[in-house]
Amino acid sequence: MGSLAHLEAYQKPLANEVHRLSSLGVILADSSEGGVIVQNRVESSLVVEVKENQYNHPLLAQLKERIHKHKTMAFSLDMSDGTLRYQGRLSVPNVDDLRERIMTEDHTFRYSVDPGSTKLYRDLKEVYWWNDMKINVADFVARYPNY
Repeated sequence: MGSLAHLEAYQKPLANEVHRLSSLGVILADSSEGGVIVQNRVESSLVVEVKENQYNHPLLAQLKERIHKHKTMAFSLDMSDGTLRYQGRLSVPNVDDLRERIMTEDHTFRYSVDPGSTKLYRDLKEVYWWNDMKINVADFVARYPNY
C-alpha cells in the first residue's frame, strides 16, 4: 500500500505539469519504443512573421506562381499552410530587418553553446533559407562576436 500512496503523491503534480506544458503548445505522444515523444507545436513569432510577409512580397508571389505552373523545382509550397519553401526550409523575404532579427534571436538564444558563425548557420539552415545566408551569418557574427 505504501507504493500506491507514493505513486498518488506524484500524480497531481505530474498532471499539473502536463497541463502547463499543453498550454505552452507542447504535445506528449507515445513512441513506438514505449517511451514518450515531446513535440513543441508553438511557432516562433519570427516564423509567423516570415509566413505573413511571404504573402506580401512580390518576388515570392512570383515564385509561388512559377511553382503552380511547374516552372521551378527548387522551391515548393508547404501543403499545410501554403508557405514557400526552398529544399524544405522556410524562405525568408528581405523585409523589415527580418533576417537580422532571426540571426539575433538564434545568436542570443540562452541555450546556445557556441555563438560562432558555423553553429549559427547550421542552426538557422534547419528552418530558414535566403540568398547569401551563409555570408550574412558570417558578417553578423563578425559584427557582434560577444552578443
